[in-house]
Amino acid sequence: MPLFSGLPVAFTHGQGVWLWDTKGNKYLDALAGIAVCGLGHAHPAVTAALCDQAGKLLHTSNWYEIPLQEQLAERLCRLAGMENVFFCNSGAEANEAAIKLARLHGHQRDILTPGIIVTEGSFHGRTLATLSASGSRKIQSGFEPLVQGFYRVPYNDLSAVQQIGERNKNIVAVLVEPITGEGGVFIPDEGYLKGLRKICDERGWLLMLDEIQTGMCRTGKWFACQHEGVAPDVMTLAKGLGNGVPIGACLARGKAAKVFKPGSHGSTFSGNPLVCRVALAVIEELEKKKFADRAAKVGKRLLDKLKEKLNKTPGVKEIRGRGLMLAIELERPCKELLQRGLESGILINVTADNVIRLLPPLILTDTEADLLADILEKMVRGFLNEK
Repeated sequence: MPLFSGLPVAFTHGQGVWLWDTKGNKYLDALAGIAVCGLGHAHPAVTAALCDQAGKLLHTSNWYEIPLQEQLAERLCRLAGMENVFFCNSGAEANEAAIKLARLHGHQRDILTPGIIVTEGSFHGRTLATLSASGSRKIQSGFEPLVQGFYRVPYNDLSAVQQIGERNKNIVAVLVEPITGEGGVFIPDEGYLKGLRKICDERGWLLMLDEIQTGMCRTGKWFACQHEGVAPDVMTLAKGLGNGVPIGACLARGKAAKVFKPGSHGSTFSGNPLVCRVALAVIEELEKKKFADRAAKVGKRLLDKLKEKLNKTPGVKEIRGRGLMLAIELERPCKELLQRGLESGILINVTADNVIRLLPPLILTDTEADLLADILEKMVRGFLNEK
């Protein structure tokens, strides 16, 4: 089905932060499969885990114990300060599980129509419930009637959250991204997540954080909420958890960890031995080589270089980022830079029409970060100098 308007390039293999196409051209991958391949391409630890497990056992179903799934749950809960996990196959499914958990939590409190506060500019997935929760009319258009029960407020606006709570007694949760991804890599004010935590505690709501793009060391911490020392009730993960193998996770703690019972939710493929073995290898490598610290350090270097080169350039609105999640916001739409990026030997993304989004692998070296900044400076200047 013609669902993707892809660029005219196909890749044959990768190594580290580099990809090669069918014509032998080499590209610096500054997108990492949209924040997926945090350890880059063909990482030896991931390859070894994948190949070894494929020769042993791929799938049995959740009717039986899966020791690798239990090991992965323990590791994730320890890192995130959570109590239990539902494994699934994607970020959208993780958020779907969170939405169901919040609604069931509401019904268990005798709230007949549980409501969830979400934000403008958010993106939570493309299932019917998650696109309804997202703040994008573009992905919702044509799929009405949307799932009801979502109350939308501006991002980074605590007073709006308070006002919704005062007007509606059926609110049970807040679902928010610690940093918006598809919405343009907007970083909220310091204290925003702490403020949401306080409001949720006061009103008995669940704080649910979508860490699908920000998690797994992407922003310089294991999870972006740790920059403020905030512990959510529910956290969703995917993308970087499997380094390219499809896996998602919905983690819960406290009262949220006690909501689901046998039969409340499920999935055929979720948490099978193969994906859990790979995710364990990813976590082991991220921990062993302290990639959260590395992402913070090289991300700051790249951000500083981009600001030094482009901050005062006419047509550049803002350069922002945290760790290796960065954005160059221009004053006009710049989708054509995707093709120009290919021609310049880099893979980038453009989101929200005018935001160059950079999500390079966490293994990016200082030299590669400098090279990326140099190429971007030349490419952005050339684009903005055109009439």
